[in-house]
Amino acid sequence: MRRRRPCRAAEAVAAVLLLALSAACGSRLPESDFEHAERPAPARDAGPIRVGIVTSATSPVGGDTFVDPRDGAKAWFDRLNARGGIDGRRVEVRECDDGGSGVGNHTCVHQLIDEDEVVALVATTALDYAGASRVSRARVPDIGGQPIGAAYDTYPHLYGIYGSLAPRDGTKGWDGRQYGGTEVYRYFKREHGARTAAVVSYNQAASAAYARLVERGLEAEGYQVVGEQVDFALPNFRAVAADLKERGVDLVFDAIDAHGNARLCEAMDDVGVRVTAKVTHVQNWSSAVPEVYKDSPACRNALWATGSSRNHQDTGHAAVRAFRDATEGLETHSQWQLEGWAAAMWFTRAAEHCARTESGVTRACVDDFLNRGEDYTADGLLLPVRFERLAEPPTTRRTCLSVARWRDGTGWVSQGDMDSTCFDVPQLPY
Repeated sequence: MRRRRPCRAAEAVAAVLLLALSAACGSRLPESDFEHAERPAPARDAGPIRVGIVTSATSPVGGDTFVDPRDGAKAWFDRLNARGGIDGRRVEVRECDDGGSGVGNHTCVHQLIDEDEVVALVATTALDYAGASRVSRARVPDIGGQPIGAAYDTYPHLYGIYGSLAPRDGTKGWDGRQYGGTEVYRYFKREHGARTAAVVSYNQAASAAYARLVERGLEAEGYQVVGEQVDFALPNFRAVAADLKERGVDLVFDAIDAHGNARLCEAMDDVGVRVTAKVTHVQNWSSAVPEVYKDSPACRNALWATGSSRNHQDTGHAAVRAFRDATEGLETHSQWQLEGWAAAMWFTRAAEHCARTESGVTRACVDDFLNRGEDYTADGLLLPVRFERLAEPPTTRRTCLSVARWRDGTGWVSQGDMDSTCFDVPQLPY
């Protein structure tokens, strides 16, 4: 049976809950914008193949929050060019930092699409993807972007790194609602017998909304749920930790930023909270754990991460080993880097196919390649990525899961194989 992909857009949203800034959900566009948009001229048949990477490298969230997918993609293209490029043509990467703002994002989109005339965007990681509708109208394929907002479940020609089942007709998800599964909660219930879970959030709209989604998922899986909310400006994590200890929670989930997570872990160690797992999301699945959680060894060694890509430390796998060899010069390694690498690989597969056709490497040919309806796994780095346009949202799905836990001295240790850690779970709207 074909493995089904979980919806990870909600987890990506959790990675940036620090801000209540508007993500690029987009307004409804008339069908004419999609059906009659003028296709840009094809790329030149000689010279470099240009791709664009939009990154919120200097966003208000922090200077290094969003750069990992970009760094992974650039590492792939560097290796590709060293080996001769695509059909003898090197790939020229044009970068643009949108500053984490909608205005900046529009500027980047205009620069890359209209002036630099890139064939595609790759590994987009934007806090506010305000230019998404413009990318779609220009029919520029956006390949392997991180679904921080709802753009990848809204517009055609945008292909998020985790796939999509939504109609993508200009409206977010299905009638304005996206859907996510409960596979993470099912995993800890089945594999570790967890029964009580806490969800920590800020008293801030985006954080509270994501916390409610997590709580609904936990309740659907039969957990006793403990909600903990702290003040965004002056969070009292020690009071939260004391309550966690009193309630005897098994798991701790969060809807807070990385800095807040580090402080929460410090407080948990201070009051002696011991849990089965402090569960974090894919953005925090990084080798920087010892530095970020340096003052909380007990909590640090209870960190678990879940996602849809193979553990970046799993060097027994050939595709991971290739990624690590090519990125050995980076100070840290992360899951987002690996996913950026996979996104660049995805574009390359499309461009290599197009180079063998009469049209050559054009926007239209690359887009057609991605629309073939075939699963993509990046040589096993990703759970199968698929794009379908279902008229109705699924009520249940067979979903698989990548899981790892942190161990001092070893790093992230994979827990089972992601291709067989699978569950039939309900899909909940958010």
